[in-house]
Amino acid sequence: MKKLLALSWMVAGLMAGTTTLQAQIEPKCKDGYNPITGEKCANAVTSAVPFLRIVPDARGGAMGDVGIATSADPNGMHYNASKLAFAEKKVAIAASYTPWMRNLGLQDVYLAYLSGYVKLDKFQSIGFGLRYFSLGDIEFTDDNGTSLGQGRPNEFDFTAGYARKLSDRFSAAVAAKFIYSNLATGQRVEGNEIKPGISGAADLSLTYKAPVKFTKNDGEFTFGMAVSNLGAKITYTNSINRDYIPTNLGLGAAWKFNLDEYNSLTVTSDFNKLLVPTPRPEIDEDGDDIPDYKQYSAVRGVFKSFGDAPGGFSEELKEINIGAGLEYWYDNQFAVRAGYFYEHYSKGNRKYFSAGLGVKYNIFGLDFSYLIPTTNQRNPLDNTLRFTLLFDFAAFEADE
Repeated sequence: MKKLLALSWMVAGLMAGTTTLQAQIEPKCKDGYNPITGEKCANAVTSAVPFLRIVPDARGGAMGDVGIATSADPNGMHYNASKLAFAEKKVAIAASYTPWMRNLGLQDVYLAYLSGYVKLDKFQSIGFGLRYFSLGDIEFTDDNGTSLGQGRPNEFDFTAGYARKLSDRFSAAVAAKFIYSNLATGQRVEGNEIKPGISGAADLSLTYKAPVKFTKNDGEFTFGMAVSNLGAKITYTNSINRDYIPTNLGLGAAWKFNLDEYNSLTVTSDFNKLLVPTPRPEIDEDGDDIPDYKQYSAVRGVFKSFGDAPGGFSEELKEINIGAGLEYWYDNQFAVRAGYFYEHYSKGNRKYFSAGLGVKYNIFGLDFSYLIPTTNQRNPLDNTLRFTLLFDFAAFEADE
């Protein structure tokens, strides 16, 4: 089973960089240090189907992977669906494409995301999101390197949500999600036939917006909270040893300053923590493994994740990822964005700057983003351009 999960993480290269492989192998540590090398042990929190936490759109990707409290657009289905209740447009759709590991020469690994929403009235909106992750062509081999045939692993999820204003400043949303992960169907691991992993989950989110005064111009403060991927554990065999999906708690805040009639600036930041139990890579005095941290149910695992880190509260704080970004708009037609993402070295060590541009013209908009690593840690998006195309169908009505 660990080999199968390693396939997902090694190919995706997603949430924890070089510590991913360490976490999958679960190296034995004592008091936080490797008893053989004396080095401090990395202890990244891992889960199955990590593609659910990939930021799918170029706008958020350009601002340090933030989006919980930014202004509403179709990609809010990934970050915080409750924002859609405040959407200004009646109907909008976005399509995003993210190349994956192009710096390693892979041409067939990518993430595609299609999302949209419809405002039913001034209080209610419905939205959807379809995410597809292709892991490219892979040759499967056994422990001796003998070929077992070719495969094309892929994963997808479909989300549908409902958002409603509870007051002029407050909204809430609920979304249901279907998850399908086909990593190595038809292959066998330790005598078990591999089948597609299937799970279901829910997203719950809240948004609060309030006007603020900035010099002579009005501004806006937004706070958002989202619990995403809250659902059943997943398995690829008939094993009772199931794996957690990446349930996540996100908090975000944004300040929008209208500098004048044509210029605006938004400052925003997100804080995210996986609600998945922390691995305990220690050994006791007899050298026996401590009971598997995966023994808890999905719901109990969420509550355990707030206080189970071997290093105590200080290690729990290290599990919080921080993203911060800026977005400047000129005349609501041209945008410049920049951001920074930080993850503690023992929890994945992802640190990078990002930048991007946005253009709106009549019924469509186009966003670009580019990631710039700041450490030797390799990132699947190193020096990669990704883009999002947005359509505002309500603009047709305005032209009539």
